[in-house]
Amino acid sequence: MQNLLEIGQIVNSYGIKGFLKVVPYTDDVTRFEDLKTLYVEKNKKLEEMEIEEVKYHKNLVLLKLKGIDDINQTEGYKNCLLKIDRENAVELPENSYFIVDLIGMEVFTDDGKLLGTLEDVFPTGSNDVYVVKNELGKQTLLPAIGDVIKNVDVENKKMIVHLIEGLENGHEV
Repeated sequence: MQNLLEIGQIVNSYGIKGFLKVVPYTDDVTRFEDLKTLYVEKNKKLEEMEIEEVKYHKNLVLLKLKGIDDINQTEGYKNCLLKIDRENAVELPENSYFIVDLIGMEVFTDDGKLLGTLEDVFPTGSNDVYVVKNELGKQTLLPAIGDVIKNVDVENKKMIVHLIEGLENGHEV
């Protein structure tokens, strides 16, 4: 398991006082208020930075980081990823997982057939959809619902699914 979790990406500056616009990768955007520090991945290097202030604008988080005090200092931070230590992550409800822990899992049907590897997860509003790709590159889209996802073993990177009607034979949903 990865020790660092991505929680957002800087997309631009905001105003002239050094705020950064962040697209959050978390379901709870207020989560940034609970953090004192985070890591900024800039030029493939991690820099731990202290959070001074958190604001919100539309669907974005506005972060003021210590040491970035004006718009000129925000240059070079666009597209940087924001990460936290796993120990600072929120506690997930039962049957919820960090996407980073799901990516790369082998996905098997409940009758033991290897369906492929979980390549991506995307939200649809009501539930996430898991993108599973087999060795031939064919994708199967699986809704992340209890009728389909039967077992997730994060430790062993293995998932068991039940192909309900419409999902059989690798048909896309």
